[in-house]
Amino acid sequence: MQKIQPFARFRLPITFLTTVALACSSAHKTPNTRPNILILMADDWNWPHAEEVSDSNLKTPTFERIAREGIRFRNAFVSSPSCTPSRASLLTGLHPWQLETGVHLWGALPAKFQTYTDLLEAAGYLVGYSGKGWGPGYLEDSERSYNPAGKIVVGPEPGRPWDSSDRVETFEEFLSRRESNQPFHFWFNTSDPHRPYESMSGINQGMKLEDVIVPPTLPDTQATRIDLTDYYYEVERFDSEAGKLIHHLEDTGELENTIVVMTGDNGMPFPRAKITLYDLGTKVPLVIRWPPRIQKGRVVDDFVTLSDLAPTLLEAANLKPIEQMSATSFLNTLEATENGLINDARTRVFTGIELHCGRFPIRSIRTTEYLYVRNFEPDRSVALCRDYWESDSGHSPTWLSVKLLPKNSKMYQRIAGQRAREELYDIRRDKYQLNNLALEPEFESIRTDLWLELQTKLQETKDPRIEGNHEEIFYIPHAINEQNRNN
Repeated sequence: MQKIQPFARFRLPITFLTTVALACSSAHKTPNTRPNILILMADDWNWPHAEEVSDSNLKTPTFERIAREGIRFRNAFVSSPSCTPSRASLLTGLHPWQLETGVHLWGALPAKFQTYTDLLEAAGYLVGYSGKGWGPGYLEDSERSYNPAGKIVVGPEPGRPWDSSDRVETFEEFLSRRESNQPFHFWFNTSDPHRPYESMSGINQGMKLEDVIVPPTLPDTQATRIDLTDYYYEVERFDSEAGKLIHHLEDTGELENTIVVMTGDNGMPFPRAKITLYDLGTKVPLVIRWPPRIQKGRVVDDFVTLSDLAPTLLEAANLKPIEQMSATSFLNTLEATENGLINDARTRVFTGIELHCGRFPIRSIRTTEYLYVRNFEPDRSVALCRDYWESDSGHSPTWLSVKLLPKNSKMYQRIAGQRAREELYDIRRDKYQLNNLALEPEFESIRTDLWLELQTKLQETKDPRIEGNHEEIFYIPHAINEQNRNN
């Protein structure tokens, strides 16, 4: 059974030797009319730690450069706040609940769901990745012979028996595999800023606790502030590693014909962030650079999900999106020249989660004004999940600070208490979704309308939770067994 595991800390070897650059040069002697594609994916990096929070501790020059030279999205979301379904949705252009066992952490992504990387490879692209691609999950249960993020792997991939023809050591060696005029798609993903962290790593880099901006969702303790600076340190490390690829493409004359996408796969691994459908779990940074088609310095308000990248990148490569895709291309937004809201239809997104470190079947609709959340099994507590899973926030300094809170305090109950079946938040007045308005009489019509719209979308996309066959469609023994110890 080939098991795709979480990856250890990964550093991509980047050398800038003239001989290596010359080795790559044959691939771009003739101008390539199809764009290269570079995905820079952080692991657990979310909004607002890339914008709108002026924490002087955090420096992300690569992200800021791409934003200056391209387009920044203020309203980018993942389809699911868990790495495996989030990445599966990005690759397939489908909602996570449409992916059968692909909806789970430690699930499988059935091969019948074609990925945009499959189409790029079939169209002649060299497709590869480094670090964490799709996963963690089970490839054999997916009936796939290699990770859908790419056939060529740069660096180590734990648990995989190696075919030497599928593995290279450096990004430069990957590029040298191209035939003349062959475009590439490369997915770059370190494990930063995924937990565990090296304690005091941020402080040791000169970050100052007194300058840390603690979200009102978390207890403002010294332990939390240290935890956040350790998180910042790993965000900066990812930004630095991503910058090396940018510089290499620039040095070899490849950057101008490369679509560069920089983002994160879900929210930060802190309480009330990752594995929740609040903004700190689903809203992510997204910047895209493509000089031939994107006017630099633009900032747009269109709502997009990372699953929309699949049809967008295919269209940019002059390929037709797969008919099965429920996501839609936003290439027209990229090619526009104005700022703000470009496409009037892009004012809402739908997100969901099923199984992570516990069973939490939840769906949501997020609009410009409101977030409506539907908990299908509201009696499930997140506290036990947090206690077991260090990768998310359990055993972290912040979680230990939460456990010291009075059990009847609002903050503790928001983080670890029983969830309501319905949640409604006014985004305009409550950016961090602290005050549930679902039971307030003056919001009854809004709550009803949003639930109807969400329910309609779930019915249209055949969500097994709505159709009543979720136990059959979503069931996979490996995913359940991986997490039974946490329930």
